[in-house]
Amino acid sequence: MYYDALRTFVTVVEEKSFTKAAEKLLISQPSVSVHIKNLEKEFQTSLFLRSPKLLKITPSGEILYTRAKQMIQIYEHTKRDIYEHHHLVKGTLTIGASFTIGEYVLPSFLAKLQAQYPDINVNVTIGNTKEIAQLVRHFKLDVGLIEGQTDDHELHIEPFMEDELVVVAGTSHPLAAQEHVAISELQNEGWVARETGSGTRAYLDLMMSSNGLKMKNMLTISSNQGVKEAVMQNLGLSVLSKSAIKQDVAQGNLAILNLDTEPFKRKFSYIYPTTNGQNKIVELFLHLLTSN
Repeated sequence: MYYDALRTFVTVVEEKSFTKAAEKLLISQPSVSVHIKNLEKEFQTSLFLRSPKLLKITPSGEILYTRAKQMIQIYEHTKRDIYEHHHLVKGTLTIGASFTIGEYVLPSFLAKLQAQYPDINVNVTIGNTKEIAQLVRHFKLDVGLIEGQTDDHELHIEPFMEDELVVVAGTSHPLAAQEHVAISELQNEGWVARETGSGTRAYLDLMMSSNGLKMKNMLTISSNQGVKEAVMQNLGLSVLSKSAIKQDVAQGNLAILNLDTEPFKRKFSYIYPTTNGQNKIVELFLHLLTSN
């Protein structure tokens, strides 16, 4: 294949100089001369008329110049097409996500994935942490995104994002008007909670038990939106992710209670079976998760 020689020949013609062609191609002038001699030997003709003050292309050189331009263009297009064929990412990615991640965090990642790899189809299943872990363990999902923890030794778990949980109230709740709220003031309040198995519910249970708090009553709803709507109606306080309530707080529908305790931060994590090798699509998605 005389691609390099043809490219050198075209550059010499256009620059009208062996020296300038060498500078442009970042090669030595003797290398330029070797490329031209190889072409002249291949086509058994002179391509240039040389003199100390003149470099003129021959009629044979004119023919080769036109064809060489075409051959170089075809070569470059072929190289690009073969590269795209081997690097084109197609297929389906099945993702499981716990409610907070699936409803408020995952969409932005999917938008980036779609922009970079438009031929990937994505199927998303949303459930609580326990449900997603079970589906991943049984190979019904390629990867799971959970807000809680799992002790399942058949699953590999890695954090990818930090999240903060807060106690929220309806804006007309008495505690919402206080600049600071002592943890003891949550005693005997009504609560709206996610279902057992939810990572958010696990933190609420931990907060209540570790601070010796008791509930006046509890309403359980298995969706973040349902919990928020109930809190807005003053059916109780709740613990929710900041990611899930950002817009509601900005619109004045919910209030975050400023507790006299350290903020609770947790990790969002991705999980996949330890016995299952990752395919290319999963690798690309996980790289996108961890590179932000």
